[in-house]
Amino acid sequence: MSDEVIHILGAGLSGLAAATILAKAGRNVTVHDIRKDSGARFDGDFQGLENWTQSSDFFDEMREWGLDPDGFRSTDFKQMDLAHPDDTITIPQSPRLAFRIVERGTDEHCIDQGFKRMAIKAGAEIRYGSKVDPETCTIIAAGPKKTSAVAFGEVFRTSHPDHVTFQLNDKLAPGAYSYLIVIQGIGLICTCLWRKQKQSNRYLNETIAWYERMYPDLDREPIKRVGGMGDFSLPNSYYHDGKYYVGEAGGLQDFMWGFGMRYAITSGVHAAQTILNGGGQEYDARIRSTLLPSIRTSATNRLLMNRIGDRGFKRVATYWMKNQEKTGDGLLFMERLYKPGLFRRMLWPITKQLLLRKVQLTDGRTARRMPFRKALKRDEWEMSVRANEIAEEWKSIRSSGGRVSFGENDTA
Repeated sequence: MSDEVIHILGAGLSGLAAATILAKAGRNVTVHDIRKDSGARFDGDFQGLENWTQSSDFFDEMREWGLDPDGFRSTDFKQMDLAHPDDTITIPQSPRLAFRIVERGTDEHCIDQGFKRMAIKAGAEIRYGSKVDPETCTIIAAGPKKTSAVAFGEVFRTSHPDHVTFQLNDKLAPGAYSYLIVIQGIGLICTCLWRKQKQSNRYLNETIAWYERMYPDLDREPIKRVGGMGDFSLPNSYYHDGKYYVGEAGGLQDFMWGFGMRYAITSGVHAAQTILNGGGQEYDARIRSTLLPSIRTSATNRLLMNRIGDRGFKRVATYWMKNQEKTGDGLLFMERLYKPGLFRRMLWPITKQLLLRKVQLTDGRTARRMPFRKALKRDEWEMSVRANEIAEEWKSIRSSGGRVSFGENDTA
């Protein structure tokens, strides 16, 4: 067995998953991260682990790989509220577990800390505040470098029971969606912007006003405002010059809804298993056969979502519910969206041409990247009276200690 140290750049989910698998197999592993801790990039955000891109339950996959899904807090959901653009609310539901909500951050119960504990228990060394040359690392698991989309949210206390609402609305979330998540008395209202906007904080204020109106028992007590960016690209290779690119560093993200944790963890496991099997191009082949078809399909779905507007969103929501009535399982609609059928395969050349731009990466690879699109004429509107009141309320809360983890007017 080799005594050579395997260096991993990035102590996020993908890097720590790879470190755990390698260390459990007896390999010497050192993980480097420029931040102070795993999850420090986040600030108590809620995110979803989905169960629709693959046929198996993700926690079952994790256990098969030797990862412990009981090492962090997660909340199971079989249903949610679906808010249509015309404010109709329906309930997609499934007899199966559709998704889990986890928290991102540095608190002990967060998924980032759970993966950190797994890696340390397996015998990996983690060096925080460590800036290293990527050329010295075997696995590249760094976060996003560019911006294709942004999200803004407010975290608040509430007495509302655990709940998820997913809203399709081209006004409040241009080209995308907003959502409400409540877990154990803490809520998050977030809007995602897939088109670049000026004064982007107005979208969050208007979105909060909408959720207040639709859920009068929400009794928000704001704590902080959070945000983040996503970089969506498809590189020409995932193994290059002796390096394995995993997670966001490999462009392994969901172009449609923004989900990325399942892709990240899976790619980290594939990289580690490939190294243990002798390394090389097998990793690239694994990614192309297991993850890339769903990612390409999500990119085609994103192309369609960018253009259909609220009328199209309404048709999607209506068809979703009709499909559920027919099959008895709302999860089947989501699974179908990610299957690379004939129609989406035929659209792929158009997706590459219209949605993605060819770019040269600093590591020598090329990629097809989704740029942050310009605003459209329909994105020009003024905040409602209640949204303006929420904006003023937040100014008062912020002046008395309310935190912001992302520039409220950041558009890039």
